[in-house]
Amino acid sequence: MNKVVLVTGANSGIGLALCERLLSQDSEGLQLCLACRNLQRAQAARSALLTSHPTAQVALLHLDTSSMASVLTAAQEVKRRYNRLDYLYLNAGIMPNPQFDVKAFFKGLFSSRIVSMFATGEGILTQQDGVTSDGLQQVFATNLFGHFLLIRELEPVLVQAGQTSRLIWTSSSNARRSAFSLEDVQHQRGSEPYSSSKHASDLLSLALNTHHNSQGLYSSVICPGFVMTNLTFGILPSFPAFLWTLLMPVFWLIRMFTNTFTLTPYNGAEALFWLFKQKPESLDPRAKYHSLTSGLGNNYTQPRKMDIDLGTSEALYEKLLQLESEVRQKLKQKRIPESS
Repeated sequence: MNKVVLVTGANSGIGLALCERLLSQDSEGLQLCLACRNLQRAQAARSALLTSHPTAQVALLHLDTSSMASVLTAAQEVKRRYNRLDYLYLNAGIMPNPQFDVKAFFKGLFSSRIVSMFATGEGILTQQDGVTSDGLQQVFATNLFGHFLLIRELEPVLVQAGQTSRLIWTSSSNARRSAFSLEDVQHQRGSEPYSSSKHASDLLSLALNTHHNSQGLYSSVICPGFVMTNLTFGILPSFPAFLWTLLMPVFWLIRMFTNTFTLTPYNGAEALFWLFKQKPESLDPRAKYHSLTSGLGNNYTQPRKMDIDLGTSEALYEKLLQLESEVRQKLKQKRIPESS
């Protein structure tokens, strides 16, 4: 039976690299669905995949995780198309309006902090968040809550008797406990919404395992390492292309001393691809699975304990359930005037 795999944010970067790697392994045994906000880019990605794998089953789905109406509509479409879902890769994410501390960056280049600075962005990177039409913080909605609502809506095809299904989150080394607060889960009062949202996804994954492992649904978290993607380039949107070119040899040199500099989307997708082949019962729910690349370019996956605890994960889960109820009620109220 073909495995049904849905990947959010699949039109570029790590998501697209994962799709290519999955099809390269078994293009005949998969039903692959690219769930993307921009359908034009998604169509281009699908065409590229079919050029390499002309017999593959590759479908498109319009999904904007920052819009809860879009999430609900997309989930209904998934349930209409498929009677089961084996893998749900929760990969879509944004880092809007990044503020880059150039002075701290160049100071860090000539210090012992250089590796951790590149790996986590700590001390050099903040963001200016916005608010969605649903009244949610944009980063929280896109990176975390939209995915949470998607999981909730897709439970009928994820949780079935005799079926084992997987949730796999693309987290980050930038996920830090210090940026997250249970009293401000949407990070309205802080300047590191991206870091907060990624730490929250780590916590949520643990809670999902607590509640759903007995039903055959398992959740895992990965870190892609330092990868050159559109998100990375967006950190310095005005950075001249030639300076990125000049920095690349520095990055390759740094990789001789650290395995977290995966650099390419293909390498960054290593842990995502590795988890596809593992038995979920054998995995540690408190571990983050890191894509790593040696100085010689060899890719491998390594588990590392996450800085999370069960109490906080449960408290976050309850808060998200309450927020889900409020959001659904608001959406229902919006629809009533439209239909009257």
